[in-house]
Amino acid sequence: MPNSHPYVTAINNFIKWTLLCGIVGMSIGSTTALFLSSLDAVTLFREQHPWIIFSLPLAGLLIGFTYYYLGKESVKGNNLLLETHQSPNRPIPFLMAPLVFITTLLTHLAGGSAGREGTAVQMGGAIADQFTKWFKLNDSQRKTIVIIGISAGFAAVFGTPLAGAIFALEIMSFRQIHLRSIIPSFAAAYIAHYTCLAWHIEHTNYTLTVINTFEIKSIAWASFAGIIFGITALSFTWIGKRWKQLFEFIKYAPLRPFFGGLLLIVAILLLGSQKFIGLGVPSIIATFTIQAGPYDFLIKLVLTTLTLNAGFKGGEVTPLFFIGASLGSALIVFVPLPLAILAAMGFVAVFAGATHCIIASIVMGIELFGLQAGWYVGVASIFAYFSSGIEGIYSAQEKPGTKYEMYNYIKKVFSL
Repeated sequence: MPNSHPYVTAINNFIKWTLLCGIVGMSIGSTTALFLSSLDAVTLFREQHPWIIFSLPLAGLLIGFTYYYLGKESVKGNNLLLETHQSPNRPIPFLMAPLVFITTLLTHLAGGSAGREGTAVQMGGAIADQFTKWFKLNDSQRKTIVIIGISAGFAAVFGTPLAGAIFALEIMSFRQIHLRSIIPSFAAAYIAHYTCLAWHIEHTNYTLTVINTFEIKSIAWASFAGIIFGITALSFTWIGKRWKQLFEFIKYAPLRPFFGGLLLIVAILLLGSQKFIGLGVPSIIATFTIQAGPYDFLIKLVLTTLTLNAGFKGGEVTPLFFIGASLGSALIVFVPLPLAILAAMGFVAVFAGATHCIIASIVMGIELFGLQAGWYVGVASIFAYFSSGIEGIYSAQEKPGTKYEMYNYIKKVFSL
């Protein structure tokens, strides 16, 4: 049969995956653009109407009911995507995309402390997986389409296509990745990124203007700071689990975000500020030029872990950026490195420690802060990675041996 010829098969596969990357990338890039513009709108409304924080319990109840009665497995969020890649035996429900889109906007409108990456990644995975049936993909190919969805969503939401592609591969643990997944991951990430830009979405500019020469003493200080960032990432995961255990005492799941909303109102009123709710992007930007308060990172950490583990929706990554940048900025008190460098190191390293995606973290640091900053964020991220413990923010990622695969790989390289 002519179609069995290897050249014909190769050409057919090339056409199929080129078409898939294009359609999926443009679909997710456009959806993410709509999400980001909508998020800006609800954030602006909340800032103009600060009283709306008193709707947090009601918003939480609505989110709780929605996921309890409609969400089913979608409530697992990013972990569902990881589980699907590991065992591709059931489809990711398309309902996951509109549910997380709407409930994340509701979370930010009411004043929850959450991010946006989880939403974009979940929408990406849910949208991409729908093409499994249409293109008659087998289980192995389905793993690739899930990776494509994750890379496209991450790339579009942050404007970092290279880091987005690597993040999608790294979060699955490189040993589980087939070589044929790599090129589609990068292709979809760049297509989604430029599609999002075509909708006139502007990403935050974190460019550093002054970078000191990287010296031996700088390595020591960056390493020391990296350990602190790693312990902070570990604390984020640990405190999040404690919140989750606390809310599990409430047997009826829809009531968990209701009571979480009440706790958030009390916390916001006691703080006397709404600085720590929502994304907190203005506060992140400020850490590069103004020393952050000594407890800013801790307040954001507690409020974010409370928000997400109570059942509100969003993501962890932007809050991790806030936590890391604020902590790094505060370290200027005793770490003799430039303020902006410290903020940049914390921004990236806490993310590296919490997600266990060290390569994607370093690449993101270079994409956001420039190649010169790579040495600083690289050293800090490596030390954060190895000091952040086995557990991370994605429970489905916690498997024996995966945390230290990079360490074992490095040992093997140097033993050759």
